[in-house]
Amino acid sequence: MTQQPLGAQMSQMLKDRGVDTIFGIPGVHNVELYRGIEQAGITHVLARHEQGAGFMADGYARASGKPGVAYVITGPGLTNILTPLGQAYSDSVPVLAISSCLDETAARRGQLHQMRDQRAAAETVCAWSEEARSADAAYALIDRAFDHFASTRARPCHVQVPIATLGALAGPAPRPPVARPRYPAASHADVTRVVDAVLAAQKPLFVFGGGAVAGARAVPDLLRQTGAASFVTYAARGVVPADQPLYLGSFLARTDSADVAAQADLVIAVGTTLSEVDLWRPTLGHTAPMIRVDIDPENFAGLGPQDTAILADAGAFLHAMSIAIPARTDDKPAKWDIPAIARKRAAWRAEVDAERPGIVPICAALQEVLPDDTMIYSDMTQFAYAAKEVWDMPRPGHWHHPYGFGTLGYALPAAIGGAVARPGKPTLAIAGDYGLQYTIQELGTAVELGVPLPILVWDNGKLGEIEDSMIRSQIAPNAVVARNPDFLALARAYGAGAVHPDSLAALQRAVTAAFLAQGPTVIRVTADIAG
Repeated sequence: MTQQPLGAQMSQMLKDRGVDTIFGIPGVHNVELYRGIEQAGITHVLARHEQGAGFMADGYARASGKPGVAYVITGPGLTNILTPLGQAYSDSVPVLAISSCLDETAARRGQLHQMRDQRAAAETVCAWSEEARSADAAYALIDRAFDHFASTRARPCHVQVPIATLGALAGPAPRPPVARPRYPAASHADVTRVVDAVLAAQKPLFVFGGGAVAGARAVPDLLRQTGAASFVTYAARGVVPADQPLYLGSFLARTDSADVAAQADLVIAVGTTLSEVDLWRPTLGHTAPMIRVDIDPENFAGLGPQDTAILADAGAFLHAMSIAIPARTDDKPAKWDIPAIARKRAAWRAEVDAERPGIVPICAALQEVLPDDTMIYSDMTQFAYAAKEVWDMPRPGHWHHPYGFGTLGYALPAAIGGAVARPGKPTLAIAGDYGLQYTIQELGTAVELGVPLPILVWDNGKLGEIEDSMIRSQIAPNAVVARNPDFLALARAYGAGAVHPDSLAALQRAVTAAFLAQGPTVIRVTADIAG
């Protein structure tokens, strides 16, 4: 096999491992990575900022189920992508960032893009960050990242390669392994133990998290077979059908959802961390034993002597349960109060409508016209905060949000990555007027790609959530109003479509038309649209 510069060999290696798209920005320090992209047959998407490239890789990974890959330069390129890597770490997204680095930093100062410890900086937001000082090390680290993505809770990984090493001749990478390691699987005894406990319980309660998305097909039968009630986290919306009579929705953050949890005599938490951003209180509120099924042993910290930890892939575990239970018993009658659950859901929906007026009717209008396979990417904005509670998704894994890290600027570039991953399928971005301006330059990328992407901008002319927080804290609102640009004119300047609908019906028409456009469309939405 012909020797080539290592950068070219790395691109070919990624292609051989299933990578078809790389997001990034070329620079003088990483040009050798770009030597081999076209030769390998990989599409490169040029972002306008490394933060955008990282969010695009994240959005691509969430939409495709494959790792997202980004190329960045030494120093500022790496620091610019740290925020997306932190978001990917928080939300368990497989992103591989590959950067160049200086050949030597200890004895020299004042070099272009120099940092004191670039590798360590990336390690703060990644599962691991390593430097490859040879071709063999680069190949081994890339394969280590793919093994990590395939076998444990997904976290981003970072590989940096010295500039001289990238340009040095190297032989080709090893062929891909025949099989990657897999997620841990529960034993037959584990499944039997859980099935026994669920069938013995009078009022079991399932809490499904994002890790349960892969097992969603088994969930309706499982709930019917066990007579269990269920909550979902925001990330798990769509796992439970909205018309399931014992479904409590994604209202875990409602304070009195703790009262519901306290009624259960067994809680089964599947693929969820039950973190602060799921509950917004220290605990779920249950007093009954809990069974936790997760691939991350860290999530078992704090379990009591009456609780059970099952280290296993949540999707496979749900499937195993749905097979085991029918072999043991007929459908189990529910002991939960079905009318009371319906009333509670309606009350929670009304609370959301009262707290953030105007948003719930807009959500309902959009739900009427969006195709079931629409993939939605939202930003940190009041519109998304309300929608996450009241918007029941028809399919799991189709709404993506920067949950844990909570960064602004996520929605637009992540939606671009998602649209690239699913050509021909509908993708929608939802951002606030302030957050959009963090990454609005990525409109240029969306226009270049020609993706038919509706970008809904919730424009209330302020940092509305922060203003409300100040008022609740008895602080006079300060620094919450910023002068906005003319979003429609700015969109047109980039070559995108632009519209400001004046009614819910006009909004429905605008979104429908945007899915058929030849490029992105900015849709400005204000609270008065609901009438």
